[in-house]
Amino acid sequence: MLLPYRNSSFAPRVLIRSAYFRPRGHYICSLMNATHHQSLHEVHESVDTMRPQGRWQKFVTFLGPAYLVSVGYMDPGNWATDLAAGSKFGYALIWVLLMSNLMALLLQGLSARLGIVRHRDLAQVNREYYPKAVNFILYLLAEVAIAACDLAEVLGMAIGLHLLFDIPILWGVLITLADTFLLLLLQRQGMRKMELFIIGLVFVIGICFLINLVLAQPDIVEVLRGFIPSFPDAATLYKEKGINASLPRETPLYLAIGIIGATVMPHNLYLHSALVQTRKIERNEAGIKKAIKNNMIDSAIALNLAFLVNAGILILSASVFFDSGRTDVATIEDAHQLLNGMLNNEWASRLFAIALIAAGQSSTLTGTLAGQIIMEGYLHLRLNPILRRLITRLLAIVPAVLVILINGDDDLDALLVLSQVVLSMQLGFAIIPLIHFVSDKATMGRFAISTSTKIAAWIIASILIYLNLSLLYESGISTLQSNGAIWVKILVVAGWTAIAGLLVYVAIFPFLRKQKPDSTGMHGTTPKLTIDKPKFRRIAVALDFGPLDEKVISYAVQQGDADTIYTLMHVTESAASKYLGDSTADKESMEDESRMANYVHQLQQMGYHAIGKVGYQSRVGDIINMVSDSKAELLVMGSHGHRSLKDWVYGTTVDAVRHKLDIPVLVVR
Repeated sequence: MLLPYRNSSFAPRVLIRSAYFRPRGHYICSLMNATHHQSLHEVHESVDTMRPQGRWQKFVTFLGPAYLVSVGYMDPGNWATDLAAGSKFGYALIWVLLMSNLMALLLQGLSARLGIVRHRDLAQVNREYYPKAVNFILYLLAEVAIAACDLAEVLGMAIGLHLLFDIPILWGVLITLADTFLLLLLQRQGMRKMELFIIGLVFVIGICFLINLVLAQPDIVEVLRGFIPSFPDAATLYKEKGINASLPRETPLYLAIGIIGATVMPHNLYLHSALVQTRKIERNEAGIKKAIKNNMIDSAIALNLAFLVNAGILILSASVFFDSGRTDVATIEDAHQLLNGMLNNEWASRLFAIALIAAGQSSTLTGTLAGQIIMEGYLHLRLNPILRRLITRLLAIVPAVLVILINGDDDLDALLVLSQVVLSMQLGFAIIPLIHFVSDKATMGRFAISTSTKIAAWIIASILIYLNLSLLYESGISTLQSNGAIWVKILVVAGWTAIAGLLVYVAIFPFLRKQKPDSTGMHGTTPKLTIDKPKFRRIAVALDFGPLDEKVISYAVQQGDADTIYTLMHVTESAASKYLGDSTADKESMEDESRMANYVHQLQQMGYHAIGKVGYQSRVGDIINMVSDSKAELLVMGSHGHRSLKDWVYGTTVDAVRHKLDIPVLVVR
């Protein structure tokens, strides 16, 4: 496909498209950007960090990617786990948030390092290293993580709309389809404006919780005690606090893994490795070193802000609900309804709902970007952004709608917590390859991570994998005890074995791999070109009898030689011609026939073999029929260049025609 390239040295704005080719050798020219395998190619290196002169200006240009990543650390899924942890176990699990944040800082730093040094995102490097079958499984697991993340965002947005405007949850879920186009709008505005929009939403979330924390006045001593690592026994904890309430169904381990899953998100590792490539940097040792340093600072600021928001949610829940003995607060809606009465301020619940909507909206944008990165990196498949967004959103909406229709609104928060546990289950499959890649001196050079960083990274990976496998084991034992069917036992054992086996394989394969990684990029290796100028004996020329005709004919004759037959075509679209066809004799049809005869006569006078044909009914159908009847080997058309709304008004003849022909189509603008 030869696309108009604004910076090209080619003067004419020519577009050659072809649906597919006949075996006998029809040609197509292909002009691709040399870096066609770029992550997020629409915004790749769109922010120039080399242009600003001052040190502060240079640093500011690096700020942004981590804020898009950080919204995934404060999405509605975090709310459900943080509220549940705070209301059921008080301040006891704050240390899990801190540990998760430290893990996130290290892992996101590794992800940024991979993108900066290798100029590849995590999905692309996975495709280069692992076998196709394993890559496909890793892709499916990554898509599950995206769907789980988007499910939390859909439910969070719907709950926020319900709390603030009293919109039914089901309608709120359906309304979330409307934000499908917001990401596309923001991408068209440029990367910096998208980042500013996200930072604005993060600011709204932070302010809302800061005000609520001031109103709640938590016990600072208890808050500090919560940073001491422990998994409290619920019965002992309730007895110590004098709380007379039924023990929670969730264990501290279950909620801890949910918190980790909501904080250290696998899709954020894919996302960060791509977002850092939106910065254009000096591709030398000093430039790469500075980029890594500045992105680490960016990550530290953004992720610590996310930690403060998460800690704020947990502390608010602990101080307002747990300290009052309201351990039965199980849902976001419960928390919203109780905030007014327990803080004696009606704005407490409103700010809570506003922050929830902002969290859902911000994280849904970054989730879509991550989905795009994963699909392009693993499958080398680029979908229309609208279609990609709709697929992601529908994968989240369908289970949400089913749960609401079957069980009503009561199980939504349990579904939110479950979505975060599912996210946590995918972490090992993203973290293990990431550590391998940034440790590889052959590809990372002097920017490979140090031994101490490597040890810390593997310790984090081991902790996460151990917690996940422990939860899987507990869930499996619970399922086996509650259901003695042999097929259930087989499924549980097979599932646990498959996950554990895949983790082991992903971990050891890079050590065993002998073949060179496949770094062919999005479209494979670049073939050696052999230029064979095609000889067209029959060329069809579609004319609209407008100012572009002369240019279209000029390009057409340049594609042929002295023996080429040119078939000039035009379709009359008067009201009479649509009903009477070639029997019509209205003024427009007669003028069109006369003009066609004039064009043919002029070409013949110049020594070209030319004939003319006029269609009378369907613009697309008649052109295709005339091309087939003339046995043309090339079609030359003019394009009006309309976009968006004008395409609906004037039609899109070029696209409609080219998809139904198996010959090259040269489009002249």
